[in-house]
Amino acid sequence: MSPEEQQELVEVAGELADAAGPATLRHFRLQGLEHENKDAMGWDPVTDADRESEMAMRKILARRRPQDAIQGEEFNAVDGTSGLTWVLDPIDGTRSFVSGSPVWGILIAISDKSGPLYGIVEQPYIGERFEGGFGRATARGPLGTRQISTRKTKDLADAILFTTFPEIGTVHERRAFENLSRQTLLTRYGMDCYGYALLAGGHIDLVVEAGLKDIDINAPIAVVQAAGGMVTGWDGGPAHLGGRIVAAANQYIHEAALEFLSSCP
Repeated sequence: MSPEEQQELVEVAGELADAAGPATLRHFRLQGLEHENKDAMGWDPVTDADRESEMAMRKILARRRPQDAIQGEEFNAVDGTSGLTWVLDPIDGTRSFVSGSPVWGILIAISDKSGPLYGIVEQPYIGERFEGGFGRATARGPLGTRQISTRKTKDLADAILFTTFPEIGTVHERRAFENLSRQTLLTRYGMDCYGYALLAGGHIDLVVEAGLKDIDINAPIAVVQAAGGMVTGWDGGPAHLGGRIVAAANQYIHEAALEFLSSCP
């Protein structure tokens, strides 16, 4: 891929984030915000903000990159001819969104069949944008723009671990996570995609989750890896299709975490 095409993709991704942010903020922290439940066996909310955010991004892609495929959360997939796919999560963390907690985000990735090439984790309420790929890893926010890199922690006893749901997934997955958690300095819950942004930004060391979709993880993979981290499945294999995810600040922490996760049935 030429530098010119890379730059075009970066510009388009930024335009998507610029459009999706206002579409979400029109609804954020509104009292009485209505939502629907997409999970008959549990609670997986979707709001007008999710739909408006994704539609705003799809309209831009139809105009600027009609040759690319689209994989999104709220609407049908679109086929493309370029070999590239935009992987979009218009609000990652809708539970946080409807609760008024600002740890949700907009996830935008451009991927090929091997995984994400470039990604953005956008938090428009705080005004932060984490991006990574094509030789860049940056964070932009209230304190300005800076290059980001992951932490150099080598010992689990000094590591900070994040996940979204305390129950993680299955009984076996929870047990494996708890075994890992007992080895770390600190474990925190409920961060959604913002945990990956903090990992890329050099503030924490691990994010461990299970049951993720491809739209949940493509953008975080791009940002974390660009900042020097590693993202794989619990088996050490590719993570861009979702499932069980371990994101680590460096190889040492990644290998240490896999000792507790890789044998999980």
